[in-house]
Amino acid sequence: MSSAVIRHDWSLQEIKDLFALPFNDLLFKAQTVHREYFDPNSVQISTLLSIKTGACPEDCSYCPQSARYETELEREKLMALNEVVENARIAKQNGSSRFCMGAAWRNPTDKNLDSVIEMIKAVKAEGMESCVTLGMLTPEQARKLKDAGLDYYNHNLDTSPEFYGEVITTRTYQDRLDTLANVRDAGLNVCCGGIVGMGEKPADRAGLIMQLANLPKHPESVPINMLVQVEGTPLHGEAELDPLEFIRTLAVARIVMPESFVRLSAGRTDMSDEMQAMCFFAGANSIFYGEKLLTTDNPEANRDRELFDRLGISPLQITVDAAPDERETSRELAMGKVSPIQANQVA
Repeated sequence: MSSAVIRHDWSLQEIKDLFALPFNDLLFKAQTVHREYFDPNSVQISTLLSIKTGACPEDCSYCPQSARYETELEREKLMALNEVVENARIAKQNGSSRFCMGAAWRNPTDKNLDSVIEMIKAVKAEGMESCVTLGMLTPEQARKLKDAGLDYYNHNLDTSPEFYGEVITTRTYQDRLDTLANVRDAGLNVCCGGIVGMGEKPADRAGLIMQLANLPKHPESVPINMLVQVEGTPLHGEAELDPLEFIRTLAVARIVMPESFVRLSAGRTDMSDEMQAMCFFAGANSIFYGEKLLTTDNPEANRDRELFDRLGISPLQITVDAAPDERETSRELAMGKVSPIQANQVA
C-alpha cells in the first residue's frame, strides 16, 4: 500500500516546509514517492515542434515569440502537414513516444484549429501520442481536439498568482485556469507546469506548486522549466537560479503530485550531466528530445542517449497503436502499476 496520499488541499505553508527540508531528506522523500508510483529507471521521451513561430500578441516576458520584443527569431507561418509528419517520423525513430506541437497564438481560430487537427490525426497514424499547445481554448474547441484523438493539451500556469503580473499582462491567471478547465472537461489529459528562475521569490515557487497540486485533478504531465534567457526579452539578464533550488522544485512537485509525469523541460542545455542525474533522482521522469524546444536550444538526442546509458535509464515504452485496454496496460506497466505477469495476462 502506498504511503503517498493523493491530495488537492495543500496549504502554502506545507509546500514551503517541504522546500525547507535538508536537501538529502527532501531527495530521499521524493525518490521514495517516485518509486511507489513509477519505474525509477524509466523516462518518458517527447519531442516538441514549433508549427507556427513568432508574431504572438502576448507580452510574456520570457518569450522570444512575442511580437513586442526585438529578438533574432525568424517568424514562420503555420507549417505544412507533410513537414510535420516528417518531423514526427524522425522523432519516433529517435525514441520519442509523444509528439508535441506548439503554435504561437493567443488562441486559435476555428480555421487554424482545423489545420492542427489534421496534424494530430497524422501524428496518431504514425503510432505516437499527440500533444498541442495553442493558447487559450473555448469548451467547443477543446471538444473538437478530443474528438480528433488528441491525447494531451499543454497550458502552463508559469508561476504563482502573486508573481504572474510581473511576467504577463495580456492574459490573466484566471484565463489560464479557465482553459485548463475546458481541457479537463473535454476529457483530455492536461500538461501543465511552470518556469522558475524568472526573478520570483521562493514563496512564488511554492505557490506555483501549490496551484498545480490543488487543481481538481493533478496534471498528467508537469513540465518544470528553467528560464532560458533570450536577448531582447525583458527577462534577459535576470540573475540565474541556484541549481539546487531548481532540483528542490522538481522534488517537491514529485512529492505532492505522485502520479504525474514530472518533466525536466527547458534549460537542459545549460545543465551538467550531474545536475540532470540529480533531477532524475529527485523524481523527474520525462524529457524533451531534440535540438529545439520551440525556439530555444535543447540537448541533442545522441547526448541524451549517452547520458541514459551512463545512468542505466531506459526510454518509457507506450504501445500507442494497440487496443485501448492493451495501451492502458503498457502505460501502467511502465509506471510500475502492474507487474509483467499481470501485463501478459491482459495481453
